[in-house]
Amino acid sequence: MEQNQTNTRSAEPVLGAMYFGTRADEALSADLLDAYVDLGGRWVDTANCYAFWEDPSGVGGQSERVLGRWFASRPGVRDRVLLATKVRHQPLVPHEWPSSSEGLSADAIQRGFAQSLDRLGLDSVELLWAHAEDRSVPLAETVEAFGTLVANGSVQRLGASNHAAWRVEQARAIARGLGVEPWTAVQLRYSYVWPRPGVTLPEGGHVHAERDQLDHARTEGLDVWAYSPLLTGAYVRDDRPLSEGYDHPGTHRRLAVLAQVADELGVTRNQVVLAWLLAHGISPILGVSSLAQLTEAMAARDVDLPDDVRARLDAAV
Repeated sequence: MEQNQTNTRSAEPVLGAMYFGTRADEALSADLLDAYVDLGGRWVDTANCYAFWEDPSGVGGQSERVLGRWFASRPGVRDRVLLATKVRHQPLVPHEWPSSSEGLSADAIQRGFAQSLDRLGLDSVELLWAHAEDRSVPLAETVEAFGTLVANGSVQRLGASNHAAWRVEQARAIARGLGVEPWTAVQLRYSYVWPRPGVTLPEGGHVHAERDQLDHARTEGLDVWAYSPLLTGAYVRDDRPLSEGYDHPGTHRRLAVLAQVADELGVTRNQVVLAWLLAHGISPILGVSSLAQLTEAMAARDVDLPDDVRARLDAAV
Protein backbone atom coordinates (compact mmCIF):
# COMPACT_ATOMS: atom_id res chain seq x y z
CA MET A 1 0.00 0.00 0.00
CA GLU A 2 1.60 3.24 -1.08
CA GLN A 3 1.84 5.89 1.61
CA ASN A 4 1.59 9.56 0.72
CA GLN A 5 0.04 11.31 3.68
CA THR A 6 0.26 15.09 3.92
CA ASN A 7 -2.01 16.74 6.45
CA THR A 8 -2.93 20.30 7.26
CA ARG A 9 -1.32 20.04 10.73
CA SER A 10 1.91 18.40 11.84
CA ALA A 11 1.66 14.82 13.03
CA GLU A 12 2.69 14.19 16.64
CA PRO A 13 2.49 11.42 19.23
CA VAL A 14 -0.81 11.40 21.14
CA LEU A 15 -1.11 9.98 24.65
CA GLY A 16 -3.93 7.45 24.80
CA ALA A 17 -5.78 7.45 28.12
CA MET A 18 -8.03 4.43 27.55
CA TYR A 19 -6.97 2.54 30.67
CA PHE A 20 -6.41 5.47 33.02
CA GLY A 21 -8.34 4.71 36.18
CA THR A 22 -8.67 0.99 35.44
CA ARG A 23 -5.58 -1.00 34.37
CA ALA A 24 -3.46 2.07 35.15
CA ASP A 25 -4.24 3.28 38.65
CA GLU A 26 -4.52 6.95 39.47
CA ALA A 27 -0.88 7.36 40.53
CA LEU A 28 0.52 5.73 37.39
CA SER A 29 -1.91 7.65 35.18
CA ALA A 30 -0.77 10.95 36.72
CA ASP A 31 2.89 9.99 36.34
CA LEU A 32 2.37 9.19 32.66
CA LEU A 33 0.51 12.44 32.06
CA ASP A 34 3.19 14.48 33.87
CA ALA A 35 6.00 12.79 31.95
CA TYR A 36 4.23 13.15 28.61
CA VAL A 37 3.82 16.90 29.12
CA ASP A 38 7.43 17.23 30.35
CA LEU A 39 8.57 15.48 27.15
CA GLY A 40 6.73 18.05 25.05
CA GLY A 41 3.58 16.05 24.35
CA ARG A 42 0.40 18.01 23.68
CA TRP A 43 -2.56 15.79 22.79
CA VAL A 44 -4.37 13.40 25.14
CA ASP A 45 -7.07 11.12 23.71
CA THR A 46 -9.86 9.50 25.71
CA ALA A 47 -13.58 8.59 25.41
CA ASN A 48 -16.63 8.71 27.62
CA CYS A 49 -16.91 4.91 27.56
CA TYR A 50 -13.33 4.19 28.72
CA ALA A 51 -13.01 1.66 30.12
CA PHE A 52 -16.41 0.15 30.93
CA TRP A 53 -15.24 -3.42 30.24
CA GLU A 54 -12.50 -3.15 32.87
CA ASP A 55 -14.52 -1.85 35.80
CA PRO A 56 -17.35 -3.25 37.95
CA SER A 57 -19.47 -0.20 37.14
CA GLY A 58 -19.85 -1.44 33.58
CA VAL A 59 -20.55 2.06 32.22
CA GLY A 60 -17.16 3.73 31.79
CA GLY A 61 -16.12 7.27 32.58
CA GLN A 62 -13.09 6.25 34.64
CA SER A 63 -10.54 7.77 32.27
CA GLU A 64 -12.30 11.13 32.08
CA ARG A 65 -12.59 11.29 35.88
CA VAL A 66 -8.86 10.64 36.32
CA LEU A 67 -8.09 13.33 33.75
CA GLY A 68 -10.41 15.73 35.51
CA ARG A 69 -8.67 15.22 38.84
CA TRP A 70 -5.27 15.57 37.16
CA PHE A 71 -6.23 18.87 35.54
CA ALA A 72 -7.61 20.15 38.84
CA SER A 73 -4.41 19.26 40.71
CA ARG A 74 -2.02 20.78 38.15
CA PRO A 75 -2.58 24.55 37.94
CA GLY A 76 -1.70 25.84 34.48
CA VAL A 77 -1.38 22.43 32.83
CA ARG A 78 -4.65 22.88 30.93
CA ASP A 79 -2.95 25.60 28.88
CA ARG A 80 -0.37 23.04 27.71
CA VAL A 81 -2.65 20.10 26.92
CA LEU A 82 -5.03 19.60 24.01
CA LEU A 83 -7.78 17.17 24.90
CA ALA A 84 -9.82 14.86 22.68
CA THR A 85 -12.72 12.73 23.83
CA LYS A 86 -15.45 10.67 22.15
CA VAL A 87 -19.16 9.94 22.35
CA ARG A 88 -21.14 7.01 20.94
CA HIS A 89 -20.24 3.85 22.86
CA GLN A 90 -21.00 4.52 26.53
CA PRO A 91 -23.41 1.87 27.84
CA LEU A 92 -26.63 3.29 29.26
CA VAL A 93 -27.25 0.02 31.13
CA PRO A 94 -24.31 -1.42 33.08
CA HIS A 95 -22.56 -4.31 31.31
CA GLU A 96 -25.02 -4.27 28.40
CA TRP A 97 -22.97 -3.35 25.34
CA PRO A 98 -23.47 -2.76 22.48
CA SER A 99 -27.22 -3.18 22.95
CA SER A 100 -27.46 -0.18 25.29
CA SER A 101 -24.75 2.05 23.83
CA GLU A 102 -25.78 5.70 23.71
CA GLY A 103 -25.54 6.13 19.93
CA LEU A 104 -25.30 9.37 17.96
CA SER A 105 -28.73 10.95 18.14
CA ALA A 106 -28.77 14.67 18.88
CA ASP A 107 -30.00 14.00 22.43
CA ALA A 108 -27.36 11.33 23.02
CA ILE A 109 -24.56 13.57 21.78
CA GLN A 110 -25.67 16.52 23.90
CA ARG A 111 -26.21 14.43 27.01
CA GLY A 112 -23.08 12.31 26.60
CA PHE A 113 -20.81 15.27 25.99
CA ALA A 114 -22.29 17.26 28.88
CA GLN A 115 -21.52 14.33 31.16
CA SER A 116 -17.98 14.18 29.76
CA LEU A 117 -17.39 17.84 30.59
CA ASP A 118 -18.72 17.24 34.09
CA ARG A 119 -16.34 14.34 34.66
CA LEU A 120 -13.45 16.33 33.20
CA GLY A 121 -14.29 19.44 35.19
CA LEU A 122 -13.92 21.50 32.01
CA ASP A 123 -16.12 23.77 29.94
CA SER A 124 -14.64 22.76 26.56
CA VAL A 125 -12.35 20.34 24.73
CA GLU A 126 -10.21 20.81 21.66
CA LEU A 127 -11.53 17.80 19.69
CA LEU A 128 -14.65 15.66 19.89
CA TRP A 129 -14.87 12.36 18.01
CA ALA A 130 -17.86 10.38 16.84
CA HIS A 131 -16.51 7.10 18.21
CA ALA A 132 -18.12 4.91 15.55
CA GLU A 133 -20.95 5.02 13.07
CA ASP A 134 -24.59 4.95 14.12
CA ARG A 135 -26.66 4.23 11.04
CA SER A 136 -29.88 4.05 13.07
CA VAL A 137 -29.81 7.88 13.23
CA PRO A 138 -30.05 10.22 10.21
CA LEU A 139 -26.53 11.44 9.49
CA ALA A 140 -27.75 15.03 9.21
CA GLU A 141 -29.00 14.87 12.80
CA THR A 142 -25.59 13.71 14.01
CA VAL A 143 -23.72 16.31 11.96
CA GLU A 144 -25.91 19.17 13.14
CA ALA A 145 -25.59 18.13 16.78
CA PHE A 146 -21.80 18.05 16.54
CA GLY A 147 -21.80 21.38 14.74
CA THR A 148 -23.88 22.94 17.49
CA LEU A 149 -21.20 22.06 20.06
CA VAL A 150 -18.62 23.96 18.02
CA ALA A 151 -20.96 26.91 17.52
CA ASN A 152 -21.55 27.25 21.25
CA GLY A 153 -17.83 27.10 22.05
CA SER A 154 -17.79 23.72 23.79
CA VAL A 155 -15.60 22.11 21.14
CA GLN A 156 -12.96 23.48 18.77
CA ARG A 157 -12.75 20.68 16.21
CA LEU A 158 -14.60 17.52 15.20
CA GLY A 159 -13.52 14.11 14.01
CA ALA A 160 -14.83 10.67 13.03
CA SER A 161 -13.40 7.48 14.49
CA ASN A 162 -13.99 4.07 12.88
CA HIS A 163 -15.95 5.47 9.94
CA ALA A 164 -15.93 4.52 6.27
CA ALA A 165 -14.43 7.15 3.98
CA TRP A 166 -17.66 7.66 2.03
CA ARG A 167 -19.55 8.18 5.27
CA VAL A 168 -17.07 10.83 6.44
CA GLU A 169 -17.32 12.69 3.15
CA GLN A 170 -21.10 12.48 3.13
CA ALA A 171 -21.11 14.02 6.61
CA ARG A 172 -18.74 16.77 5.48
CA ALA A 173 -21.04 17.58 2.56
CA ILE A 174 -24.03 17.74 4.91
CA ALA A 175 -22.07 20.06 7.22
CA ARG A 176 -21.32 22.40 4.34
CA GLY A 177 -24.98 22.44 3.41
CA LEU A 178 -26.03 23.19 6.98
CA GLY A 179 -23.31 25.77 7.47
CA VAL A 180 -21.84 23.97 10.49
CA GLU A 181 -18.35 22.79 11.37
CA PRO A 182 -17.36 19.60 9.47
CA TRP A 183 -15.29 16.64 10.63
CA THR A 184 -11.64 17.46 9.93
CA ALA A 185 -9.91 14.41 11.41
CA VAL A 186 -10.26 10.65 11.26
CA GLN A 187 -9.14 8.02 13.75
CA LEU A 188 -8.57 4.45 12.60
CA ARG A 189 -6.53 1.41 13.49
CA TYR A 190 -3.26 1.50 11.58
CA SER A 191 0.34 0.34 11.85
CA TYR A 192 3.32 -0.67 9.72
CA VAL A 193 1.93 -4.15 9.03
CA TRP A 194 -1.64 -4.66 7.82
CA PRO A 195 -4.18 -7.46 8.12
CA ARG A 196 -5.44 -9.21 5.02
CA PRO A 197 -8.02 -7.10 3.15
CA GLY A 198 -11.53 -7.72 4.38
CA VAL A 199 -10.47 -9.74 7.43
CA THR A 200 -12.49 -9.34 10.63
CA LEU A 201 -10.15 -8.32 13.44
CA PRO A 202 -10.64 -10.09 16.78
CA GLU A 203 -10.95 -6.72 18.53
CA GLY A 204 -14.61 -5.85 18.17
CA GLY A 205 -15.30 -2.45 16.65
CA HIS A 206 -11.82 -1.82 15.32
CA VAL A 207 -11.82 -0.40 11.79
CA HIS A 208 -8.50 -0.70 9.99
CA ALA A 209 -7.42 2.13 7.70
CA GLU A 210 -7.57 0.98 4.09
CA ARG A 211 -6.21 2.59 0.96
CA ASP A 212 -9.38 4.55 0.18
CA GLN A 213 -9.59 6.01 3.69
CA LEU A 214 -5.97 7.17 3.69
CA ASP A 215 -6.28 8.55 0.17
CA HIS A 216 -9.47 10.38 1.11
CA ALA A 217 -7.79 11.91 4.16
CA ARG A 218 -4.79 13.01 2.12
CA THR A 219 -6.93 14.49 -0.64
CA GLU A 220 -9.22 16.37 1.76
CA GLY A 221 -6.47 17.46 4.16
CA LEU A 222 -7.90 15.53 7.10
CA ASP A 223 -5.72 14.70 10.08
CA VAL A 224 -5.19 10.97 10.60
CA TRP A 225 -4.78 9.52 14.08
CA ALA A 226 -3.78 5.86 14.35
CA TYR A 227 -4.73 3.73 17.32
CA SER A 228 -3.00 0.43 18.18
CA PRO A 229 0.09 1.57 16.22
CA LEU A 230 2.35 -0.88 18.08
CA LEU A 231 -0.18 -3.73 17.98
CA THR A 232 -0.10 -4.30 21.76
CA GLY A 233 3.60 -5.12 21.73
CA ALA A 234 3.67 -7.58 18.83
CA TYR A 235 6.73 -5.95 17.22
CA VAL A 236 8.95 -6.60 20.23
CA ARG A 237 7.31 -9.27 22.42
CA ASP A 238 7.17 -12.96 21.56
CA ASP A 239 4.29 -13.39 24.02
CA ARG A 240 2.14 -10.92 22.06
CA PRO A 241 1.82 -12.56 18.62
CA LEU A 242 -0.06 -10.92 15.79
CA SER A 243 -3.58 -12.20 15.29
CA GLU A 244 -4.31 -14.66 12.49
CA GLY A 245 -5.51 -11.95 10.14
CA TYR A 246 -1.96 -10.60 9.86
CA ASP A 247 -0.52 -13.95 8.81
CA HIS A 248 0.33 -13.39 5.15
CA PRO A 249 3.56 -12.99 3.11
CA GLY A 250 3.43 -9.19 3.13
CA THR A 251 3.61 -9.13 6.92
CA HIS A 252 6.68 -11.36 6.98
CA ARG A 253 8.46 -9.21 4.40
CA ARG A 254 7.67 -5.99 6.25
CA LEU A 255 8.76 -7.42 9.60
CA ALA A 256 12.08 -8.46 8.06
CA VAL A 257 12.73 -4.97 6.68
CA LEU A 258 11.62 -3.39 9.94
CA ALA A 259 14.15 -5.47 11.90
CA GLN A 260 16.93 -4.57 9.45
CA VAL A 261 16.22 -0.86 9.65
CA ALA A 262 16.01 -0.89 13.45
CA ASP A 263 19.40 -2.63 13.66
CA GLU A 264 20.97 -0.24 11.15
CA LEU A 265 19.72 2.85 12.98
CA GLY A 266 20.39 1.49 16.46
CA VAL A 267 16.81 2.03 17.63
CA THR A 268 13.92 -0.23 18.56
CA ARG A 269 11.42 -1.65 16.11
CA ASN A 270 8.69 0.22 17.96
CA GLN A 271 10.54 3.48 17.39
CA VAL A 272 10.91 2.78 13.68
CA VAL A 273 7.17 2.09 13.38
CA LEU A 274 6.28 5.32 15.16
CA ALA A 275 8.84 7.34 13.19
CA TRP A 276 7.47 5.87 9.95
CA LEU A 277 3.92 6.87 10.85
CA LEU A 278 5.02 10.39 11.80
CA ALA A 279 7.00 10.71 8.56
CA HIS A 280 3.77 9.96 6.67
CA GLY A 281 1.82 12.60 8.55
CA ILE A 282 -0.04 10.17 10.82
CA SER A 283 -0.33 10.83 14.56
CA PRO A 284 0.11 7.58 16.54
CA ILE A 285 -1.88 7.17 19.75
CA LEU A 286 0.43 5.79 22.43
CA GLY A 287 -1.22 3.26 24.72
CA VAL A 288 1.65 2.94 27.17
CA SER A 289 1.58 1.35 30.62
CA SER A 290 4.96 2.44 32.02
CA LEU A 291 7.26 5.44 32.03
CA ALA A 292 9.89 3.41 30.16
CA GLN A 293 7.44 2.67 27.35
CA LEU A 294 6.46 6.32 27.16
CA THR A 295 10.07 7.52 27.02
CA GLU A 296 10.89 5.01 24.29
CA ALA A 297 7.85 6.01 22.26
CA MET A 298 8.40 9.75 22.54
CA ALA A 299 12.02 9.31 21.45
CA ALA A 300 10.70 8.16 18.07
CA ARG A 301 10.30 11.86 17.22
CA ASP A 302 14.09 12.04 17.01
CA VAL A 303 14.53 9.01 14.75
CA ASP A 304 15.62 10.21 11.32
CA LEU A 305 14.43 8.05 8.44
CA PRO A 306 16.53 8.96 5.38
CA ASP A 307 14.68 8.91 2.08
CA ASP A 308 16.26 5.63 0.99
CA VAL A 309 15.41 3.94 4.29
CA ARG A 310 11.84 5.16 4.17
CA ALA A 311 11.58 3.95 0.59
CA ARG A 312 12.70 0.47 1.70
CA LEU A 313 10.09 0.43 4.45
CA ASP A 314 7.39 1.54 2.04
CA ALA A 315 8.37 -0.91 -0.71
CA ALA A 316 8.09 -4.07 1.38
CA VAL A 317 4.68 -5.52 0.47
